[in-house]
Amino acid sequence: MILMIIELLVVLLALYVGSRYGSLALGAISGIGLALLVFGFGMKPGSPPTDVIYIIIAAVTCAGIMQASGGMDWLIQIAEKMLRKHPDRITFLAPLCTFFLTVLVGTGHVVYTLMPIICDIAIKKGIRPERPCGVASIASQVGITCSPIAAAVVAFVTISNANGFDISIPQVLMVSIPACLCGLMAAATASFHRGLDLDKDPEFQKRIQDPAQREYIYGGSVTTLDKEIPQSAKNAVFVFLGALIIIVLFAIFQDILPEYSTVKAIKDAPDFTFSDGTVASAAALAKAKAVIPGITEVSTVKLKMNVIIQIVMITAAAIMILFCKASPQKAVRGAVWQSGMVAVVAIFGIAWLADTYFSNYTDEMQTMLGDIVAKYNWSIAFVFFLVSVLINSQGAVVVSMLPLAYSLGIPGPVLLGVLPSVYGYFFIPNYPSDIATVNFDRSGTTVIGKYLLNHSFMMPGLIHVTVSTLVAYALSMIIY
Repeated sequence: MILMIIELLVVLLALYVGSRYGSLALGAISGIGLALLVFGFGMKPGSPPTDVIYIIIAAVTCAGIMQASGGMDWLIQIAEKMLRKHPDRITFLAPLCTFFLTVLVGTGHVVYTLMPIICDIAIKKGIRPERPCGVASIASQVGITCSPIAAAVVAFVTISNANGFDISIPQVLMVSIPACLCGLMAAATASFHRGLDLDKDPEFQKRIQDPAQREYIYGGSVTTLDKEIPQSAKNAVFVFLGALIIIVLFAIFQDILPEYSTVKAIKDAPDFTFSDGTVASAAALAKAKAVIPGITEVSTVKLKMNVIIQIVMITAAAIMILFCKASPQKAVRGAVWQSGMVAVVAIFGIAWLADTYFSNYTDEMQTMLGDIVAKYNWSIAFVFFLVSVLINSQGAVVVSMLPLAYSLGIPGPVLLGVLPSVYGYFFIPNYPSDIATVNFDRSGTTVIGKYLLNHSFMMPGLIHVTVSTLVAYALSMIIY
């Protein structure tokens, strides 16, 4: 038990130090923890989540190519037109815009262009920018559990199918999207009258008494409406959306999935002895594609969805390069591709580290937590949330913690119901989207706070996670 605790401290320390450095360090420093567990404590290495990583690479490449074509500018422009048309409703419309942008692209890092526009509209309308900005930043991350190409959703489906919970991407979205929208609207409602109006805020009024500050706050104007979007950029968006539709159709209509034949070992089949005395296991014979009655057999399997997603995304990226004037060189310099590759490294290191620890202590975990989890299945939501606070990645939380949850005997529908709880990294405001939002708010009303935790994202974040998890849990119990 003492050794188990020491090794857990190694895992937690690696995650903590990595989170302090951020970016690539989160995955890289997890490698130090992994090395200590394997070489220092002699633990058997776990398995890195290769399927999820491949999907992220394919999806991020496709989204990055679309950004390089100018397609992202068109989506931002469409969102801005709607926001400027209804500025008095910006506290509700801004989070919806950032949410659906993330749902489309699979990463929350696409909203940096839209966030200063949200601030500008609020200031010009006399609305306290903290109101729409705080919840819009939360919404930009919430969309990750609602995107058909996001790592968290794909990993949930892949791991669930491997553990006997047969579910597809559309079935996950049927629960996560309405639940997260309910959570966001609850957070937006709570934010609608948050804080003092600008004309009644003594700190803000004092700030604009300085002519330089007044010019900084009111003088500038941030917009994308004056930017001309070429037809090739619009075509890239259509290609990207077409790829998403194809993926969803494949996931809904499983009968149309391509099939192929393979040789598999018959369950509990004995070893086979050749005439020369050589012995081979059923698994080895299946790998060698040797068909032997009673030991191996030919079976037909459908192409897996993780492979389909990769093929469709890479193909769409190629089409945009060939026909939509998208520059690959520009794509790798873009925010979408770079943030996606950082996510790959983070998930690679974190998930491998976590799997190494938990796979070596599965029996002990079942003994310690089995009774609690059996009685209160939903309590796993607190574990997901706390891990997310530490590692700043919803995909990494799913990849590293979902196998453990299934090993503890938690039913798949319960885990689907608590899926929104994997977003907890707003709790400590060190995530790039939150920091950027604070910097974009020229009024100074969106803040980190003197005591770190009293920041502008805490209230909408907690309301969203609570409401969305409750709604998702109810929907999952009703549907499944």
